[in-house]
Amino acid sequence: MMKILHTSDWHLGQVFYNYDRSDEQAAFLSQLAGIAAARQPDAVVVSGDIFHTPSPSSAVQRMYVDAMLDLHRACPHATIVVTAGNHDSAAKLEIDSSLWRHFNLHVVGNIAMNDGTPDYGRHIIDVHDTHGMTVGRIIAVPHVYPQNFPRTCDTTDAGGRMRAFFARLQEEASARGSHGLPTVLMAHLAVAGSDTTGHDDSVGGLDTCRLDDIDMGCDYVALGHIHRPQYVPGSHGRARYSGSPLPVSFDEAYRHSVSLVRLGPGSDPAVETIAIDNPRPCVTLPSTPAPLDEALDRLAAFPDDTPAYIRLNVSADGYLPPDSNERAAAATAGKQCRLCLIHVTTPGHTADGEAHTMTVSEMKRMSPVDVAALYYKSTSGEELDEEMTALLTSAMKDVMENERQTD
Repeated sequence: MMKILHTSDWHLGQVFYNYDRSDEQAAFLSQLAGIAAARQPDAVVVSGDIFHTPSPSSAVQRMYVDAMLDLHRACPHATIVVTAGNHDSAAKLEIDSSLWRHFNLHVVGNIAMNDGTPDYGRHIIDVHDTHGMTVGRIIAVPHVYPQNFPRTCDTTDAGGRMRAFFARLQEEASARGSHGLPTVLMAHLAVAGSDTTGHDDSVGGLDTCRLDDIDMGCDYVALGHIHRPQYVPGSHGRARYSGSPLPVSFDEAYRHSVSLVRLGPGSDPAVETIAIDNPRPCVTLPSTPAPLDEALDRLAAFPDDTPAYIRLNVSADGYLPPDSNERAAAATAGKQCRLCLIHVTTPGHTADGEAHTMTVSEMKRMSPVDVAALYYKSTSGEELDEEMTALLTSAMKDVMENERQTD
């Protein structure tokens, strides 16, 4: 039997709407050490995105170092494995990897190479119990963009190289002789079909793969990258995202947690979800868009002694009054909550007269032609015809070309 504590996507050092989150992140790390002390796992796996940026401050790096030492003290026999995510600097994460080995902590930031050939053995880590007996094995893979996987066979396409790399890793692990011991694969990537609700894909986007591209029969796949805790569809409970322990955006409106996983020979993983208490939750107020005055009344009534980040949820036919931010800030005077933004939703009308809404951020992601078509439909009730669409598209291209020539 092997017991692992699975977590990922800490995003240490994130600045949330100009607010420092060190206190919340320290509170999570303290809870994690407490969970490790109480449950005494054989391994702790952190599947990427330790930091929010590739260049964390010295204070944030110190927080990470202290957290690792606290984990080791909480559970001295545990094997700790940390892999880089797409937000991390792999080189910076690995810089102290030799030193960390003295604390039974293995850091895998890059695919290990030896004379141009992948060093598969460096990615395969044995796990021992309190008596020093081997109880399982971890295959640790950091975040790698599909096109950057090494060419380990005649396959030239990115997907084929990724699949070949994962297959070879698992072959190497099997060749060591498992003797029926469980094997855990940890990776930081997006598996097709997973629920990406609230996920911010601004750093690297989401290059999805299929589960069978990476898993050739491991007992458990400990995933990072997607922040909503969940089992991967079709994995029969063998592949799971532990999710982020703290919300990274207001749209991550779900419970955050870590996963304690028990693995035994010939049995399915037994997963226990352990909720993380966030001392400063993200609150959208009110939950559905409301006129500015109503939203401000709700903000004024928010409890004075409740810490929270607030997103004011406002519906408006046009522009907000110029003093909206000042009024919202005044409503939070003397409160423990922190006002982050006013989220504006603009109402529109479809051809059949039914109202629909669109946020400002959604409109920003649309092309000018799409915005013109939406406006035309909302005012006339008709679709923009092909001829007018073509004229607008041509005009937009001319403008963009003129801007490039000017630059």
